Amino acid sequence: MAGGLEIDINLISYGSTWVTYSLLGIGLSALLRNRAISLAATVCVSLTAIWGAVVGLGSLLDYPPVKLYQVAEAARNGAWMFMLYNMYGMKLRGSGHFFSTRRWLPWFFAGVVLLLLHLFTLDWALRAFGLPQSLERDFTYFMWLCFSLGTLVLLEQVYRISTTSERWRIKYMCLGLGFIFVYDFLMYTEALILRQLNPVMWQARGAVVAVTAPLIGLSVIRSRIRSPEMQVSRHVVFHTVTLLVAGVYLIFIACVAYAINVMGGTWGGVLQITFLSMAALAFLTVVLSARVRDLVRVWLSKHFFSYRYDYRREWLEFTQTLAESASSTPRAITQAMTKICGSPSALLWMRTEARNFTLIEQWQMADPGPLGDFSSMATWLERTGWIIDLDELRDNPAIYAELELPEALESLPRAWLIVPLMFTDRLQGILLLLKPDIVPALNWEDRDLLKVAGRAAATHLARFQAHADLVEARQFEAFNRLSAYVVHDLKNILAQQSLIVSNAARHRNNPEFLDDVFETIEHSVQRMTRLMAQMRSGVRGEAKEPVELVPLLQRVVDSKSATRPQPEFSPPRADYQVEADSEQLATVFGHLIQNAQEATPPDGRVSINLQPVDGRVKISIRDSGKGMDEYFIKHRLFTPFDTTKGLTGMGIGVVESREYVRSLGGEMHVHSTPGVGSCFTVVLPCAPHLHITIEKPGDVVVGG
Repeated sequence: MAGGLEIDINLISYGSTWVTYSLLGIGLSALLRNRAISLAATVCVSLTAIWGAVVGLGSLLDYPPVKLYQVAEAARNGAWMFMLYNMYGMKLRGSGHFFSTRRWLPWFFAGVVLLLLHLFTLDWALRAFGLPQSLERDFTYFMWLCFSLGTLVLLEQVYRISTTSERWRIKYMCLGLGFIFVYDFLMYTEALILRQLNPVMWQARGAVVAVTAPLIGLSVIRSRIRSPEMQVSRHVVFHTVTLLVAGVYLIFIACVAYAINVMGGTWGGVLQITFLSMAALAFLTVVLSARVRDLVRVWLSKHFFSYRYDYRREWLEFTQTLAESASSTPRAITQAMTKICGSPSALLWMRTEARNFTLIEQWQMADPGPLGDFSSMATWLERTGWIIDLDELRDNPAIYAELELPEALESLPRAWLIVPLMFTDRLQGILLLLKPDIVPALNWEDRDLLKVAGRAAATHLARFQAHADLVEARQFEAFNRLSAYVVHDLKNILAQQSLIVSNAARHRNNPEFLDDVFETIEHSVQRMTRLMAQMRSGVRGEAKEPVELVPLLQRVVDSKSATRPQPEFSPPRADYQVEADSEQLATVFGHLIQNAQEATPPDGRVSINLQPVDGRVKISIRDSGKGMDEYFIKHRLFTPFDTTKGLTGMGIGVVESREYVRSLGGEMHVHSTPGVGSCFTVVLPCAPHLHITIEKPGDVVVGG
């Protein structure tokens, strides 16, 4: 052993650090139990106490464990730096800064790994490359120098961006930590320059750290009433505890490895490497275990927080999962609900119109097949709104009085919770959650959170069902609309055929009449053929081709000339072309002319006018009939199946005409005065290749 006085100085100096920071840690633990102090500060204080104990007790050995000193110091410094980074990030929350998110965590842990590699592999690397061993000492001094400087910079940043009230709380902590790391900075700077540690500064270092404990304790007392922005999140607590456990584990492993190396004789090196490899493998196995992580989270929630859940985080994740439901709303619902309680799988049933429940999603499990009648269970769930714990139901069925579960559902392997999805007072769906690997004991928090989340999920499920019903209704509406239009066209064809039959007795020997008959029949066959094609395709009037308006209007006028009053049409000198289906467009004008004739007495007047307007063509159909009032035009004229013709009309002709005109990019306007007459104006865009110019009034020149 070394000299007694030197041992006493080191032991007393660093022992004072161990004692003062241990007492401070005990006090913090008491405050932590009352939720008055963050876990991060407790971890930092505890690691500082462990560091003092390691260095103080190590001085009793003939060969002090230098590597163990360095690991303990790295754990102490890393813990304080981690807490300061977290405080700095909270101050910058919402600013988009790098430290305002968790992006710095991977870099921090990468730095910890590099530090450990430096401590344990630098000596080997220097020997492998034939470099002098003195470089290890210089690199180590430089590393601790950078560590101290980085912590001081971070400490200054935290204090600088704090508010006045926050500075009042943390200024003594900043003073104490600043004193510690300024001392370290000076000590390692001198060591780097002189290439050796100052033994006096090393011996006094423990006492210097010990005197800062009251300052940190004072900041803790001032921080008992903390502002909300200084709360430590559960993620930070989880990572802090993980770091603490890992640090203690590494210190323990280092102690055992050092003892093996010292007492193992010639086998010491081999045993040390074997032991370290086994310890590293065991550590990685535990860290990568999801079961261990779940146990740690449950333990933290139970012992360090007033509430089991971080409700802000849970709700943000829940709503984000539901919002990402572009592909499947039922799947998003099951994912969101399983995340809340850690369930690995789930089944979702949705209510149908007949009050039955159909399985619409099985999340990460096979289809269980029919599970029986849900009607009795659904009635009970809708009446109570309770969450059914199947384990509790088996142990104490009296709690769930009058509940009848399907036997197949109750015996389903790993079945755990049945959550009702309530939309207002209606049971919209039923969710079955399966047991996780670690089954938590349910309390009021779990049930309330699942109920609220279930209501939100039920809203999305109701929207999903309403959307599906709407799509189906629109499909039926489209088919019914097409059927109505086809029936309307058949009515017009039948009217033409009836006119032939009624006139056949008088004109059967008239050759001109027979020509008209054959022409009408041919036209009817063509229209019937088109109708059959439209019924097969499900669309009307989609084909477009250049149509010359003047010949088309003339043909329609000629077909309506047998009815009084005869329509008047003076064809213009020029022709106009539009992109349309000629038969469908002829039907539109034919219907408008026929309506004008039916609304006008035999001695009245129906006229058709055509003129160009700014690259478009306007067709006006004017009559001197009884006219329409403004209310009829606004509320009844374009309402499907609303007709003034009794049983002979269907009320869709004008509606169909306007819709087709709009599909061509055109417009339809109506102006009418009761007792004076009406004017229907159709405005259509000319074909793209058509150019219309007016040289002088009355002359229209059309060029292609």
